[in-house]
Amino acid sequence: MNDHGKIVELYSGDEVTIQHLKQELEAAGIATMLKDGFNQGNAAGFVGGTPSVVELLVNEKDLLRAQEILKTIQGA
Repeated sequence: MNDHGKIVELYSGDEVTIQHLKQELEAAGIATMLKDGFNQGNAAGFVGGTPSVVELLVNEKDLLRAQEILKTIQGA
């Protein structure tokens, strides 16, 4: 995913919402990544972060298009 530039945060929220947005963006041809600091920390032996917050990341080159798709989904 990072072959095309910087990776940026598009949205953060609960896992259910993030999974829905991820599916919609990928259906539109936009690659995504998820960042879940709580589970990453737990896997490394540290406890911290908010368990319910997940970040949805996209390539910077796709950010504007992803934001438009996000607006459409949120307006529905």
